[in-house]
Amino acid sequence: MADLTRIVANPAVMMGKPVIRGTRLTVEHILDELAGGLSLADLLDSHPRLTAADVQAALGFAAESVRMERLSTIQVAS
Repeated sequence: MADLTRIVANPAVMMGKPVIRGTRLTVEHILDELAGGLSLADLLDSHPRLTAADVQAALGFAAESVRMERLSTIQVAS
């Protein structure tokens, strides 16, 4: 289970988007980088203060967010 206490939101930081505690790295940015094909090792190399546990927390936060959302439509690629 991811440590979701690593994720915080403050209206004064990054327009209130969820970030890794103590950084200005948004969960969105981390997910975009991973979805774009960046490896975990490269992501960690490009952000020295970021840890594997932080990335795990971002993924856990995203999963929890989607779980709480009610999705009305999902398009399947053909």
